[in-house]
Amino acid sequence: MHHARIETRDAPEEGAPQGATARGIGMVVEVAGSSSRVLLDPAALDALADHADPTMAMGGQVGSQIKMRVGSVWLIANIRSLRLEDGAEGITAYIDFLGEGDEERLTGKMYNFRRGVTRYPAPGCVVHPVSNADMRQMYATDDRAHVEVGTVYPTRDVRGALYIDAMLGKHFALLGSTGTGKSTAAALILHKICDLAPEGHIVMIDPHGEYAAAFKTNGAIYDVSNLQMPYWLMNFEEHVEVFVTSEGSEKQLDSDILAKCLLAARGKSRVGQEIAKLTVDSPVPYLLSDLTNIITQEMGKMDKAGDSAPYMRLKTKIDEIKADPRYSFMFSGMLVADTMAGFLQRIFRLPGDGRPISIIDVSGVPSEITSAVVAVLARMVFDYAIWSRNEPQRPILLVCEEAHRYVPNERNADGSSVGRILGRIAKEGRKYGVSLGLITQRPSDLAEGVLSQCGTIIAMRLNNDRDQAYVKAAMPEGARGFLDSIPALRNRECIICGEGVAVPIRVALDTLDEVKRPASSDPLFSDLWKQQGGEEAIIERVIRRWRSQGR
Repeated sequence: MHHARIETRDAPEEGAPQGATARGIGMVVEVAGSSSRVLLDPAALDALADHADPTMAMGGQVGSQIKMRVGSVWLIANIRSLRLEDGAEGITAYIDFLGEGDEERLTGKMYNFRRGVTRYPAPGCVVHPVSNADMRQMYATDDRAHVEVGTVYPTRDVRGALYIDAMLGKHFALLGSTGTGKSTAAALILHKICDLAPEGHIVMIDPHGEYAAAFKTNGAIYDVSNLQMPYWLMNFEEHVEVFVTSEGSEKQLDSDILAKCLLAARGKSRVGQEIAKLTVDSPVPYLLSDLTNIITQEMGKMDKAGDSAPYMRLKTKIDEIKADPRYSFMFSGMLVADTMAGFLQRIFRLPGDGRPISIIDVSGVPSEITSAVVAVLARMVFDYAIWSRNEPQRPILLVCEEAHRYVPNERNADGSSVGRILGRIAKEGRKYGVSLGLITQRPSDLAEGVLSQCGTIIAMRLNNDRDQAYVKAAMPEGARGFLDSIPALRNRECIICGEGVAVPIRVALDTLDEVKRPASSDPLFSDLWKQQGGEEAIIERVIRRWRSQGR
């Protein structure tokens, strides 16, 4: 097989002193729509390796960018993989085109970079390494609202930015295995958004109670002690989830009885009497004691005693929940007043009072009703957006940590209402001004369609093969080369691609101040296992808290 010698003509290179020239490092061999091939010259690559500019020194390596001139335009491409050719004439690189920028006539510099390619190069076109100045042009933020989250790899000073409107308008997902700095990355991005938009409306569902520490200064923090979420905000489906314990055909029977009695109970309240078309789903206050009384009355109307089992089941469950102190944040007799307006104001930060984010710590919620609580919160966000369509818009961002718990895929599906409502927000939220942020360490456990609905994907290191394959499937074509480096990312590094960035980038995230960090640091066993003393007191305090369920 005959190998072409690589002829590289001189071209003035920006960043180089006047009079100096930098040679190209190879030439285009084959051009195809998504993947094209370039033949690189090993000698030229060796010469680059000691370059003072870290971006130039990376030239020709996997994950780096190269540029080629077509007419008066510089095309930028990303190197996906490298292979040594048989005759050792050169190194074949497979590349993906990222975008193009105009060439300045006199200096050869690139400006006005944009995503996508209008003209492809012809085979034989000379390839050059990308310099720091080019990177700065590629990642220069135009006038759109943006937040800077870190430094673009491999440069030391080019800032990577997220375009807020594009990122929130089409949802985003933050993925990464345990211990890669996912919570800190989430806190960093949310802090930056809060700084940019002090009058924002962000609701964060925090299942482990990590984020309260990070948002003390600019967030409203709710947990079981002060959430005070009225039980009557639940719709019928959520009532069934909490009150109906039976399975199969009995479940249908119990649900029908509950529907009838719940409608009657809602109709007894003052608010309910004013509504002509009252339904079981209307968020209208009712008394739990009314509901149990109506169930008892209905049971009394039965002809023979044999049919009373479903009524007894419902009544017993409702009484049990009423008496259980763990449920008092939601099912206490104090919550019967019509407090819906106040609840929405507190949770959605309307007005925000300079605290645009509300952290809802559901770690103290009994595990049987956690998903019902999250379902109510997510549905309140969505329903509020639907019913406020003719009002001045107040878009809301709903951030869901450990999202795979609430939107599980078919294999782990438990048919809970929270998966349905979050799936619905993912599909339709954009039309109503609801944005969804999903944070998860197991993207492969997420429901199928949800990840592909996220316009921006922020991927930190993923150790599991199946997770990596899953993220790849959800990513746009041009970003595939970046994704191959997901297993090789360092802590606090991430790859961002999709709507929120101009072109896919690999970013080293900024460090957060201590006070803004979530409480999720790993224990240092080697240090902690050298300490002793005071164990009796520790155990005593723990048992006291354990027995009184945190009170």
